This record gives sequence, C-alpha cells and structure tokens, in this order.
Amino acid sequence: MISKTTIDQVYETARLEEVIGDFVQLKKSGSNFKGLSPFTDERTPSFMVSPVKQIWKDFSSGKGGNVVAFLMEHEHFTYPEAIKYLAKKYNIEVEETEQTNEQKEQANERESMYLVSEYAQKYFTKTLWDTEPGKAIGLTYFKERGFTDDTIKKFGLGYSLDEWEAFTKTALDKGYQLEFLEKTGLTIVKEQTSGETRRFDRFKGRVMFPIHSMSGRVLGFGGRILTNDKKAAKYLNSPESEIYHKSKVLYGIYYAKQAIAKEDNCFLVEGYTDVIQMYQRGVENVVSSSGTALTPEQIRLINRLTKNITVLFDGDAAGLRASLRGIDLILEQGMNVKVCAFPEGEDPDSFAKNNTYEDLVQYLDENAKDFIQFKTSLLAKEAANDPIKRADTVRDIVNSISKIPDRIRQEIYVQECAKIMQISEDVLYNTLAQIDKKHQTDISKKAKKEQRAFEVVKNDAVVEKVDVQYELERKIIEVLLLYGNQKQEFEDLVLKENEEGELVLEPEVVEAKVYEKVYLDLQDDEIELTNEHFKNLYYRLIERLNEDADFSINTFLSDLDQETVSQVSSILMEEEQYVLHDWERRDIYPKEKQIGVAQLVGETILTLRCNLIKNRIKKLQERTQDSLGDNTEVLEEIVNYLQLNKLLNAKLNRVLS
Repeated sequence: MISKTTIDQVYETARLEEVIGDFVQLKKSGSNFKGLSPFTDERTPSFMVSPVKQIWKDFSSGKGGNVVAFLMEHEHFTYPEAIKYLAKKYNIEVEETEQTNEQKEQANERESMYLVSEYAQKYFTKTLWDTEPGKAIGLTYFKERGFTDDTIKKFGLGYSLDEWEAFTKTALDKGYQLEFLEKTGLTIVKEQTSGETRRFDRFKGRVMFPIHSMSGRVLGFGGRILTNDKKAAKYLNSPESEIYHKSKVLYGIYYAKQAIAKEDNCFLVEGYTDVIQMYQRGVENVVSSSGTALTPEQIRLINRLTKNITVLFDGDAAGLRASLRGIDLILEQGMNVKVCAFPEGEDPDSFAKNNTYEDLVQYLDENAKDFIQFKTSLLAKEAANDPIKRADTVRDIVNSISKIPDRIRQEIYVQECAKIMQISEDVLYNTLAQIDKKHQTDISKKAKKEQRAFEVVKNDAVVEKVDVQYELERKIIEVLLLYGNQKQEFEDLVLKENEEGELVLEPEVVEAKVYEKVYLDLQDDEIELTNEHFKNLYYRLIERLNEDADFSINTFLSDLDQETVSQVSSILMEEEQYVLHDWERRDIYPKEKQIGVAQLVGETILTLRCNLIKNRIKKLQERTQDSLGDNTEVLEEIVNYLQLNKLLNAKLNRVLS
C-alpha cells in the first residue's frame, strides 16, 4: 500500500500538461492546451488539457479525468503504478510496504505479466554485468559495437545465459509463476510424449534489448544470437501477448519522446543498434520499427508527438525499395515525410559510430530529401530509357501523391513531379483523378456489400427531450467545483406584499461563499437533487468545502474513483470543446461567456426553482383531472404557483406565454 502522504504529495506536485506532454504533442489554445486524441485515429484535435483545472477531456472517445486517470487509460497502469510513475518523474520518495509472494499471486494477469517482464529485464542486466559469461560474451559484444557503459545501462541491455533454463529456474525460485513466464514468451513450455513437461528459456544465449512502452514499462524483448548457428534466427522477438503488440510499439520511443517533441521531427530507422548508436552520438529523436514492416499504429504513435518524419535508409538498393512502401502509409496519416539514404555499405549504426555529432547532423540536414524528390530520382534511375518502366514509375509516384489527404499539398507535389519527370501536369491530374475515382468506387462497393449483409430497419427520427432537472443539477456541481470557496455578493429575493396588496420580489444583498449560498438556498426551498450520482457528489463537495479553506479540484479528485473522475472532467470541460472547432478561421467569432459568478449561481438556483414549480403545477393539474370533488383549494394553489413562477421568470428576464 502507498501511503496517503505520498499520494497527496504526488497530486500536489504533478503538472498535468507536463505529464501528458510526454505522450501527446500539445499546442496552446487560450488558457488550455489541445492536441490529437491518443485514444482514437484522428487528424483534427479533439483532446483538451486544462492546466488551471488539472483535468483533461478527449471529446472523440468521451474519456477524461485527472493526471492519474490519463496514465491508467493510456498506459493501462493500475492506480498504484500510476502514482509510482509520477513519483519517479517528480523525484518523490514512495512510502509503501513491499509486495509479498502472496500479493504477487493475487495481482491480475496483465499486472503479473508486467511484473515478470520487469523482473526479466533486471535479471538479464545483472547477468550481463555480474557473471563471467555475461561479461565475456554479452558485454564484449556491446563494447565491440561501440556502446559505452552509460549507454548500455540507460537502455537496460542485458544477456541471457547459454543454458536451457537458467532464467526460468531463477524466476520460479523468486516466486514468479510459470503461467506468466510462458504468456510473456520468456519461457517456452512443451509437453513431451512421455507426459512430462519440458521448459526452457526462449532467449538462451542471446544479448537482450528490452522493448519499452512510451511510459517506460517493459513490454517485451529482442534477443540477438552471437553464435553462427544457421538454424537459429539472428534476431528473436517476444511473441504477441496481452502486453506486447509488435505492430503498436516503436523501439526507443520512451527515450526519444521528449527530443521528438522538442525537435518537431522523428528519425525512423530499422534496428535496435541503429537507435542506440544514434542516441549515443547525440541524435536522440530516433526510433525503430524493430525490423518489422511499418504499421499505421506505429505512425500514429509518432503523430502524437510531431507531424514530421525523416526515414533513414541503408545504402543498399533492395532496402530502399522495401522501405518505400512504408512512406505511403505515413502520407495517409497526413504527415510530412523526408527521406535520407546513407552511402552504399553504410547504415545509421555504422555512420553514427564513425562520424562526429556535427558531421552526422550536417549529413542528415544536407541529404534529407522530400519524399517526392527522393522517390522520383530513385525510380527514374531504374526506368532509364525504358518508356514502359517510365510510365509505371509516374503511376507509382502519382499513387503515393493520392494518399495525401491535403489537396493543396497534393497539387504542389503534382507540380514537382511534372518538373522532375518532364511530363505535363494535366496528365498527372487526370491520373490522380482516375485513382481517386477508383478509390471512391471501391469504398462504395464495400459499403453496398456491408449494407446487403444487414437488414436495414428505418425508424422515424425521435427527438430526444432535454432533461432540464439533470442539466441544472449538473450545473450546480460545476459551480461548486469551480467557484465553491469564492466569496461573492449575492442578491437574495424576498417575497413581500406591496401597498396595493400585490406579491413582489424585493432584492437584498448578502455576502457569502458560493457553496454556503447554494447549500442554504437549496435547504430553504427543501430542494434535494434527484440524480443519485449528483446527490452523492453534492454532499461530498459541501463537506469538503466546509472543512478545507484551500480546496482544490486536484486534491478533491484524488479521493474519487476513476469513473467519477471521468464524469467530473466531462462536467468541467464541456465548454472547452467549442474552442476545438477553431471558428475564427471561418470568420465566426463566438462570444465568450462573461457572466459573473454571483449571477451564474443566482440564475442557476432561480431556474431550478422555476423548474420545480413547473413540475409541481403539472402534478396539481393532474390531481384536478382525476378528482370529481371540490378542487377550489388545489386551483388556488395552482394560481399562487403560477404567480410565483411569473415573478421568478421576470427576474430571469424571461417572457412566459
């Protein structure tokens, strides 16, 4: 258990915009920040962060909450893991009792797999530095690659002994379960024909590269064999598991994320050593797809941090052709792509190793070409004087241009391609139109096919009525959260009889804190919130505001469950979603709400009173319809309520029909 003192300190210290900024590229938007949703695939921002309220809201997925809720949603942390992550980030000492073997066993499957992976990383690192085979084989290999001790330690590199079950046996002795060793792929379990179970280490005799999530959690491993065994794969990755999805992970993203956001560019390479060598040389904004084909999920991971990718290719022609396929995927995501090829026989690893930081940066600056220039020059060389190949080359390039969602950029690239390939722009536009038409036809066919697969039932459109009571109670919670402890001058309305004998509302000015005013007004009118969730939240807020003169939303949210935190963030961030639409670009200037706090509180309570009076009148009217007796008293009561309702609405500047 983590102590309450530690939790409070974490909430007080952690800055939401800093934490989320490690995962999402945020841009200033008034007093808030906005960015692309990290939970959905989108090209326009719908993700808002409020530094003042210390809450976030993702309008595309509906998720929201505080800093801990973000880590739990994005990184799938448990609550204690999120607190520990923040404590580590802000150098806060965590007071807790150590987990026993029994507690490890009680952890759920996902947590157990993370625990096993983190233990494995520490084990392989210890083996590298503290055993004779580790130092003689693993450490020697890394040193030969040119890695320093600091680099080896930073990336958590390690070594797995060349023994059948050295790791498995040690892990079992430490209390980790075979079930999770197998599920993470660290241990391979096989049933023998004799009925016996044989188990052995997957990464036996390999140097180890731990693969981290964006927040630094160990998800899996890459292992390189050092012997010349032709039957064994040179590189071996962890298998797909509950925590490791190869297509959604980029090697080095944990170490590169801040540099990517700072430099507003990401270098994409092929292998583990390419990343490490470039990072060691000083180019830190570099990641790798770990030898697998680039996927849309991996590109979106980068897209959260920057719109710019520079793909670094080895000098060999075969590698260049294979890597060009990934560029189209990057273009589809609306990103800017540059391409840089190293001299023949060189790769990012060797070039970074053999050149200074200044020479490396200079080479990347001078040789990084826009993708269209690179692709046209590469394919044009291959086509040479063959007209058929030349035509195929042009079609290939136009096909890449068709992937770009931005029409202006498409046109610029068409003009560029026409110059390089010496072909008319009209021909290229016609080809582009044909590709677009075919694409639309394919989409239409797919939609029709899906439509035939389901029975379409047409229903008359039902207009959903606004629940006025719900909205007003929601507004009361918002007012208490935002302004609860503020002292304001309120205009109270007292019902009096004037000289003519008419009932009138006379104003009286009183000074009080917002929460006191709300509480007393609701109590005087004997109003109780009808929504059970708002009711519970209301009493918790009144109690906390009464006890804590330094009330803050952040500390209040720390005591709520994550579902309630998400609901509260929706209440507080509702108006921020309109900022996302960027109406000013369309010459539409929405008027900002400049209503005073006292006026807002007064109008909310008055409207709530009017709504309750309206409901009361409705019930009384129903009584007169059901009753056959004398309804004089009921009718008098209705008239009184109608008169009061008229007075209250007049105060709200509303005209009743």
